[in-house]
Amino acid sequence: MCPFRSGAGSRLAAAPCLVGLPPAHYRAGVELFSRSWTALRSAVAGLADEDFARPSGCGGWLVRDLVCHLVIDAQDVLITLATPAATEPTRDAATYWEPAATRPTGDDPLDALTVRLAAAYGDPRLLAFHLDDVGSAAGRAAGLADPELRVATQGQVLTAGDYLSAYVLEWTLHHLDLTAHLPWAAGPPADGLAHSRALLERIARVTFPGSFPDADALLIGTGRRAPDEAERAALGRSAARLPVFLG
Repeated sequence: MCPFRSGAGSRLAAAPCLVGLPPAHYRAGVELFSRSWTALRSAVAGLADEDFARPSGCGGWLVRDLVCHLVIDAQDVLITLATPAATEPTRDAATYWEPAATRPTGDDPLDALTVRLAAAYGDPRLLAFHLDDVGSAAGRAAGLADPELRVATQGQVLTAGDYLSAYVLEWTLHHLDLTAHLPWAAGPPADGLAHSRALLERIARVTFPGSFPDADALLIGTGRRAPDEAERAALGRSAARLPVFLG
């Protein structure tokens, strides 16, 4: 039985890059991954117990279900970074994503499993502790990864740099999901929002109007909220390409 560590946020420091001297653009990418991930975990650590039972921005999921999904995401990061591939990359940070045809509802078997796993924790502090424990390890693994390492995940091959870049979008969208009904909670970092907006534009093959704040572009672009009349007019022909539903 693992005892709680003192202080809910005691292990949230971003992991440094300790191996060699990777290119500056990659160091910046790792730092952005770490900042986005640290900010999301810090937001979870700051939740009150009753907040875990509130709805999230993910269809059919409570906050506790979303946090359980983040534990699984952190495990995926650890597994992927420990799964080197010998072949050339088949995907990059944008093509890593395969948009779904319909909006997620939470009824998918894997989504339903996440709900059952989240409920099994009982005490939300146990769930938050597990996220801190596994999540900090994922952050350290990202900092230690070779930028050009080719890694395998879901039958595809990416460089570690592209994989971590793709996950900035994952963290940012789920940070918006976490705070959708928690207006007092801190939101995602500004540079994570900007990066995610640019990556979503590549995925959806659209350019969001400059009048759209980054968070609104992400929410509208992924179907987390519908555009109002003025926003739809500003999108113009790009509206036909939206939303894209990302898993």
